[in-house]
Amino acid sequence: MIDFDEEIKKFKPYTEVDDAESAIYNNDIPDLTELINAILESKDKKSKR
Repeated sequence: MIDFDEEIKKFKPYTEVDDAESAIYNNDIPDLTELINAILESKDKKSKR
């Protein structure tokens, strides 16, 4: 039978996973929806002039 407490003590996360997780969560690139909203807002501002 597996001793989960013992297995957790031996657990060591991969540094590559931590690096990838940091890159993903700290990525500040706008998604497509944000880009479309910015374009529409810019277009609205120009048309109101």
